[in-house]
Amino acid sequence: MTEHHLKFAVVGVGGLGGFFGGRLAAAGHDVTFVARGAHLDVLRRDGLTVRGPDTDLHVERVRAVGDSQDVGEADVVLLCVKMAQLDEALERLKPVIGPGTAVVTVQNGVDAPQQVADALGRDAVLPGIARVNTYLEAPGVVRHVGGLGALAFAEWDNRPSDRVRQLRAVLGAAGVKSPAPDDVWADLWAKFLFVAPCGGLGAVTGEPFGVLRSRPGTRAVLRDAMTEVQAVAGARGVALPDDIVATSLDFLDRQPAEGTPSLHRDILAGRPNELEAWTGAVVRLGAATGTPTPVNSLLYELAALRADRAAN
Repeated sequence: MTEHHLKFAVVGVGGLGGFFGGRLAAAGHDVTFVARGAHLDVLRRDGLTVRGPDTDLHVERVRAVGDSQDVGEADVVLLCVKMAQLDEALERLKPVIGPGTAVVTVQNGVDAPQQVADALGRDAVLPGIARVNTYLEAPGVVRHVGGLGALAFAEWDNRPSDRVRQLRAVLGAAGVKSPAPDDVWADLWAKFLFVAPCGGLGAVTGEPFGVLRSRPGTRAVLRDAMTEVQAVAGARGVALPDDIVATSLDFLDRQPAEGTPSLHRDILAGRPNELEAWTGAVVRLGAATGTPTPVNSLLYELAALRADRAAN
């Protein structure tokens, strides 16, 4: 890595990959998007558009490829696929990885960094946390709904490193906030504590944030599900702040009333979903550590039933 010139590969050009990659490409960085199908065609023909409350950018000339072998060795990979596509993406990623390549994981879940480390080696992985609400509105068009547009990441053991410092500087110059976490694992679990209960309950009820937080009963379900995640994190050796459930509910109160997590949207639409990596992971890791998770277990079973019905 050199200070001012990093070669980026963005794998998974959905809402997150399009948002972060678009900011980097608009700032003039060397960015290659690995995409498929109609999305790839539109990126090549029309470029990439990101629209939202604080964002209105169009990158007319975009380098987009369908095969990662056409990328060459990258300095930084933004790995933005969903959990269900992670294994396949890792196989396709191998030609892009060199001895110093950093792979930033941004998946909503706590399993992804280890999965990437198993495939590519722990030294390659920068566990990351994306804090932005985006989705793919149409091929080549990303909608930024809200959120900071921040990408936090660190070395596996939280140590300072030149590559982390350089990447933060490049992202900051491109308009992407990149706060340095005190403990990247605590940050990862803190986000997981918010998204898994909200996604599970949202998928089961079909209701957005405004309804889930305003009804005393559903708010209590969220509180109990979050408390279970906090207990599982503790059993895994990750100490979350004592007030993490209260601050997560406060954060929920600041979200748009019509907002929904991606798990909710995917299950209701009958699309492939991340239930196993969200609510399923709470249940699985709870069982592995002897931590009871009755609320999340119920949400998991009901959401799985709803997903099966929607997909068939």
